[in-house]
Amino acid sequence: MIESSVRLPVSPGAGRFFVLVGVFVCAACGLVYELELVALAAYLIGDSVTQASVVLSVMVFAMGIGSLLAKRLRCRASAWFGLVEAALALVGGCSAMALYAAFAWTGDKGEVWASGSRYLLVAFSLAIGILIGAEVPLLMVLIQRIRRQDAGGAVADLFAADYVGALVGGLAFPFLLLPLFGQLTGALFTGAVNALAGGALVFGLFRRDLSVRGRWVLLTANVVVLSLLATAAVLVDDFERAARRAVYGGDVRVAVRTDVQEVVLTGGKRRSLHLFLDGRLRISGRDEQRYHQGLVTPAMRGPRARVLVLGGGDGLAAREVLRHRGVRRVDIVELDAGVVELARHDPALSELNGHVYRDPRVRVVHADAFRWLRSTRTEYDVVISDLPDPGITASTKLYSLEFYGLVTRVLADSGRFSVHAGPMSSRAHVFWTVEATLRAAGLRTVPYRVDGRQSGFAAGPDRTAEGGKASRDWGFVLASRTRPVLVRAAGSEVVRAGARAAELTRLPGLSPSTLVHPRYAN
Repeated sequence: MIESSVRLPVSPGAGRFFVLVGVFVCAACGLVYELELVALAAYLIGDSVTQASVVLSVMVFAMGIGSLLAKRLRCRASAWFGLVEAALALVGGCSAMALYAAFAWTGDKGEVWASGSRYLLVAFSLAIGILIGAEVPLLMVLIQRIRRQDAGGAVADLFAADYVGALVGGLAFPFLLLPLFGQLTGALFTGAVNALAGGALVFGLFRRDLSVRGRWVLLTANVVVLSLLATAAVLVDDFERAARRAVYGGDVRVAVRTDVQEVVLTGGKRRSLHLFLDGRLRISGRDEQRYHQGLVTPAMRGPRARVLVLGGGDGLAAREVLRHRGVRRVDIVELDAGVVELARHDPALSELNGHVYRDPRVRVVHADAFRWLRSTRTEYDVVISDLPDPGITASTKLYSLEFYGLVTRVLADSGRFSVHAGPMSSRAHVFWTVEATLRAAGLRTVPYRVDGRQSGFAAGPDRTAEGGKASRDWGFVLASRTRPVLVRAAGSEVVRAGARAAELTRLPGLSPSTLVHPRYAN
């Protein structure tokens, strides 16, 4: 039986209050660690649903293991609680830097994670979960030693403080820590708060429980942890610059965190220019013209007075639109105002897009494309969807049946709708799901591809070589209310190529993707 009384430097009521405050702070820190792992994994990998599922399920499982392990530590609850909090502060505080380091130095230039980094994510989730799970049994012993009460009442008090702390931590992460500190420094700051809260609780209330040796061990552990966290905080800017060079190369000219995403621009000349959004290559100066010609040119056959570009804040799709005669208005709906500002004012990027934002025909709306389509009643002859790949979780609603239904409301009877649907060779299931969703929205479609090695369009079987940058190709779908006619660009010459579209083999049995049932696997 565990002793229920202990000599305190304060009254039992005050001691109980301080323990509950400790529970509150530790719970807030624990939830911040969870959210930080989910947010960083989603940023680096992109599939937020999968990463949230992995982190939360592993962490909750590990909390159960931690609770069982804590049963063996109750005889020295105060000392072990202090050590658990010190370990949790170190592991949780440094987890973001460790994961980002693995991504930067073992990943494939920001495009995919190496397997080792995925295992590291699971390892951190497991370790943090075990340490969080050990907290409540130890705190239960401590609060009972202050003032004996029935087990149900003690559990209710502990969990009330725990849940309120989790609420505060959950709100502090997106609204306070991320805006003020960012992910790396925010995690380090949380770890420092965690270590101070655990150490203050033990040394303030239960120091008489500790032997002289135990006090020195616990003090040394906390000093070491706080020193490591402080050192990491001092070096975090240098670390981030080194990691960014490892991910993007040494020629990083612009690196900003907007309200939407991280935007990185490298290179200074046309062929060396690269634009990365959240670690993913969005534009390469070597081949962007082939991509944007492939996206825009087929849709411009026919009336084209009013053109809508969804996404495309870099201005490159609008550049291709303005090459065609008869265009009187181009509306660009771009969520990230930071990308548009960069496209306006960066010398290299603005030169690449032909300074389209100086053209009075171009108008920009900073809004979510889905919400904007719900509110507009303007009709367009051409709609260009220049959006991130559908496999990224945040983009799946922009490839849904509901989204395409909204597009059909603003599309003129003779209008054309061009959609970037991802690579045909490596992700055929995603490509054909986009095509099936467009057909389910009542549109007739012609799928086609653009080979990154060639100029022009290919509306035929995918003959791309496997592996390497030479194998890069893009898949598109041209849609309209009537059967669209595909065109092919050979230099400045545009020829009919619709007869070859039948050569593409559609994957059978695919269902359309909807808001409540997305079907794009990452």
